[in-house]
Amino acid sequence: MGDSGYRDYFKVLGVERNANTEMIKAAFRKLARKYHPDVNPGNRQAEARFKELSEAYEVLSDPEKRKRYEQFGKYWNQSTGVGGRSRSSAGPGMDVDFGSYGSFDEFINDLLGKFGGATGATGFASGFPGSAGFSRNASNKPLNLDAEVQVKISFSEAFHGTERTLSVNEERVQVRIPKGIKSGSRLRLKGKGNLQPGTGRRGDLYLNLEVESHAIWSLEGNQLRAKLPVTLDELALGATVTAVTPDGEAQVSIPEGTAPGTSLRLKGKGWPLDDGRGDLIFTLSIQVPEQWSSEELHLLQELKRVRCNDPRETWFQAAHF
Repeated sequence: MGDSGYRDYFKVLGVERNANTEMIKAAFRKLARKYHPDVNPGNRQAEARFKELSEAYEVLSDPEKRKRYEQFGKYWNQSTGVGGRSRSSAGPGMDVDFGSYGSFDEFINDLLGKFGGATGATGFASGFPGSAGFSRNASNKPLNLDAEVQVKISFSEAFHGTERTLSVNEERVQVRIPKGIKSGSRLRLKGKGNLQPGTGRRGDLYLNLEVESHAIWSLEGNQLRAKLPVTLDELALGATVTAVTPDGEAQVSIPEGTAPGTSLRLKGKGWPLDDGRGDLIFTLSIQVPEQWSSEELHLLQELKRVRCNDPRETWFQAAHF
């Protein structure tokens, strides 16, 4: 098949004329592996076949070149005003320095990157299973096979621990999230990241955890906090009230004359830590009823009558400039 003859690039790659880009890529990768010079040292026919495959892929993988090829046949390249056969500026299908590549996959990935368009710091996507997230930049750094995924869990799941099933490269991965995890935590699953085609090499999978907020509980450092609703008389007279904790109900003692906004600490009843449990902090908050009973209003009137202190006295003194 001479340079001036017509090459049926679809037959060269063994695909139908309606084959899409993914089919063409898959066919080229399979045949390129078979005829690569590293696999056939000294075999001139294999080398010529490999260059022919590269030329066919270069044309059919480029939408514009393929369109001209299908329209003008062997004259497709002349339709652009340039004589001779198709030849890219990078020349991946011919005059290849095979010795400059360390392995077949390094060459193929570089070749697909040149055919597919610009590479660079963001890398390229080859479109093969397991290739998402691969990158190869202009300085020829190794492919980054690691993958990251955002995982959102509830406050309860973070406290108690949970399991999730993730889909990674068409594989279902079971993940155990330990109890006491915090928002911003990062879990590593070794060997569960992206797969490099042809080598079996696989990166790691990183889970970036986000814990959803809770209507009552909040986490500050290692302390689990919540507001505990109380009444005026419970603060003034003191009381033992029932409160809810992560371990169930508990009795909380409020000393006589406690001011609203006071924090009460329950040691070892808070967030799970590596060495046990953190503290649980209740901040006392007066709960005012939406509607007072007549008896309550009567008692409040009596309290107003006998009250002997002005709550704003020190406030007025401090407010003056």
